[in-house]
Amino acid sequence: MALDKINRTNDIKKLTKEELKELPGEIRSFLIQKLSETGGHLASNLGVVELTIALHLAFDLPKDQIIWDVGHQSYTHKILTGRKDAFDTLRQYGGMSGFPKTKESDCDCFNTGHSSTSISAGLGLAAARDLNGGQNKIVAVIGDGALTGGMAFEALNNASKLEKNFIIVLNDNEMSISPNVGGMSQYLSGLRTADAYQDLKNGVMGSLQKIPVYGDRIVNKIRKTKSGIKQLFIPGMLFEDMGILYLGPVDGHNIEKLVSTFHYAAKVNGPVLVHAITKKGCGYEPAVRHPARFHGTEPFEIETGLPKNKKNKAGYTDIFSTVMRKLGDQNEKVVAITAAMETGTGLKRFHNLFPSRFFDVGIAEEHAVTFAAGLAAGGLKPVFAVYSSFLQRAYDQILHDVCLQDLPVVFAIDRAGIVGSDGETHQGIFDISYLMTIPQMTLMAPKNKWEFSDMIKFAVDFPHPAAIRYPRGAAYDGLESFRAPVVYGKSEPLYEEGEIILLAYGSMVETAVEVRERLAELGYACGIVNMRFAKPLDTDCLRMAAEKYRLLVTMEENIQCGGMGEAVSAYFEEQGIPARVLHIAVADTFVQHGDAARLKALVGIDTESVVRKILGNLKNLQDR
Repeated sequence: MALDKINRTNDIKKLTKEELKELPGEIRSFLIQKLSETGGHLASNLGVVELTIALHLAFDLPKDQIIWDVGHQSYTHKILTGRKDAFDTLRQYGGMSGFPKTKESDCDCFNTGHSSTSISAGLGLAAARDLNGGQNKIVAVIGDGALTGGMAFEALNNASKLEKNFIIVLNDNEMSISPNVGGMSQYLSGLRTADAYQDLKNGVMGSLQKIPVYGDRIVNKIRKTKSGIKQLFIPGMLFEDMGILYLGPVDGHNIEKLVSTFHYAAKVNGPVLVHAITKKGCGYEPAVRHPARFHGTEPFEIETGLPKNKKNKAGYTDIFSTVMRKLGDQNEKVVAITAAMETGTGLKRFHNLFPSRFFDVGIAEEHAVTFAAGLAAGGLKPVFAVYSSFLQRAYDQILHDVCLQDLPVVFAIDRAGIVGSDGETHQGIFDISYLMTIPQMTLMAPKNKWEFSDMIKFAVDFPHPAAIRYPRGAAYDGLESFRAPVVYGKSEPLYEEGEIILLAYGSMVETAVEVRERLAELGYACGIVNMRFAKPLDTDCLRMAAEKYRLLVTMEENIQCGGMGEAVSAYFEEQGIPARVLHIAVADTFVQHGDAARLKALVGIDTESVVRKILGNLKNLQDR
């Protein structure tokens, strides 16, 4: 097998032509087999196999540098740089990351994980190269979905000033996670189907290049001319009007054509964009039919594409989907917004039933928030469903455009807390901290699936900005009998006994129930308060707790710095109330990839860690 001969960087250049023909199929089979066991980003990686092979053939890594936008499509790159044997540990604790990591390989030149950053990073590397007198090539690979992000346009604008070589590869598969939307998508679609332009260009350029001595010069002159052939057939050629040479479209599954195009692009003095057309999921029919489902998949059966582990319980995203559908029926003012995550956030049913009230703005969280503010200012009730780690990209817009104007936008914050295998860039452990800093923001989290439903309805009726954070995975179905009405700024006492009180927020209520049971086994009674609101805090409850309990334990699935626990301690200090408070939260660190349960134990917020910390704190009290 050709794949067996690739064990280190640049081994691909030693393969014969026949072996290169076999390699794409072997890589696809390898990825399908491995990801069927570990899970991971399958569809996006199957789509860039030939593109990645061509990049490794055309350039000299690690001297030349490739930045993968988002980076979830870098699996073939990892194979070709000697990490094939690490795929058994893909996205597992201590194993290989599903994204580029500089600590893994010197061929990973920049850590990525969020969208639309590659061109900016590439420009920085190119500028550093030029200042240092280097001659290496810098290549930024960005998907058409990522090109909907405003940061990518800012970088394109800046790239036009570059006078030395910088290559942007546009991987165009008509998808981000959900199908692409908006003007850029339509623009690229026009380029893909501009057959008349392509036929004429290829014919004219081919004829001119046959002219002895002067042919290549004439072709190069035409390519550099603003009023060239492209403007005759595709008016307002966006990239070239910005000062970026456009090459393509080129078949992203034709290695020979890709290599030839990359070689030409490498000779250009200035920025050049290579437009490659690929097919997401290419080579595996279930992924072609369902690219969104195979964007980030759990382990699956290869024959059918169906998950190996069927879900038995509804997830929080499923609950959100159901409640939004009902609210859409009941209130015509309710509108829903997603940033290219219609399926992932559970808004597909809402879209199907209320298409005119559903808005997919593309991978553009900043725009989504200000767009929501405009909808709210226009008298509607916008609900923006977004992953926690993606919402942080729009902090300024939340502050200035929503909260400063006190507009009733609802932020449905999915994947809050430890999310597991996607690692540092995707852990939702910062949203409490960054939202707590903003005046006029209300921040809630449900203890179980019933309270989640009640909180969504409360937030939609609430006339001010409100955010609800909820975790990934199965919705907690315990504590069914505790369903006090959601009242602004008020907590919900669950159990009141002993000398210890657990002040638990959101997903940590489930952990608190387990901690209470474990402490009871050890002879310690304790109470639990479902805090419900991190902002505003229920200060009446806090004062009562300080008077009644010997130890107060705040529990949150968020970093400690700036979180709910610190707000509780700050309140006591401000009021001069003596209270012993133990904070259970994530330390000031980034949390790597791995199984969520293992990561919670690692950062000390699982049941056994909490019990151990409480017992240690009680011992310190007794020793005094």
